Amino acid sequence: MLTKKGHTISLAKASLIAGLGLLVMVLTVPFAEFYIFPKLIGKSSTETASNILNNKALFTTSIFLHLTTLLCDVIVAWALYIFLKPVSKTLSLLTAWFRLVYIGMHLMALTNLIKILALLKDSDDSGLAIELEFSDSVEFYMNSFRLEREFALLVFGIYMCLLGYLVFRAEYVPKIFGILVFVAGLGYMINTLNVFLFPSVNMNYLMITFLGELVFMFWLLVKGSKISTR
Repeated sequence: MLTKKGHTISLAKASLIAGLGLLVMVLTVPFAEFYIFPKLIGKSSTETASNILNNKALFTTSIFLHLTTLLCDVIVAWALYIFLKPVSKTLSLLTAWFRLVYIGMHLMALTNLIKILALLKDSDDSGLAIELEFSDSVEFYMNSFRLEREFALLVFGIYMCLLGYLVFRAEYVPKIFGILVFVAGLGYMINTLNVFLFPSVNMNYLMITFLGELVFMFWLLVKGSKISTR
């Protein structure tokens, strides 16, 4: 048995749940980041405020997409904890906690977007047109969301490195996936440090390291979900 006595879920089911959770996140995050936000973020704070004011439903959708992602994050943290528990119960638990801390930080960042919704409601109630103060407030909260989420990704990078180590040690997972996940974690950490410490340095090439997480997701769905628990 790969599962220990008392487990209520098999490794195969845990793998499938984690894979499905990651799949949903792959669909929600890019839609918000690469479709909705580019439509809303303008060349100036006034243009951004105007776009958001004229597309409230789209902006609200982006918030709920991020919330859906965070809920899936909780499920994935739990499922991967079970999946890697046979490797090391204590390290697997620690790893899961790192993801939960990241979720909390991301959730706090998300509150900045909710504050923009409050600004929009106030503007509706007062019947005010877009003013400089309103536009600056929208830009402030948008920038706060970006920076706070970027900072949270530093913790997520640490989580990925720990996860990669666990996956590498797991006898029922090909070691290449542990290496890919670990490298993805380093990519997250370096990219975040770059944003805060070396913002003028272009490190867009690090985006390729994030593919390791995507490849691992497919393995969890296709191969991991068929792991025997004999």
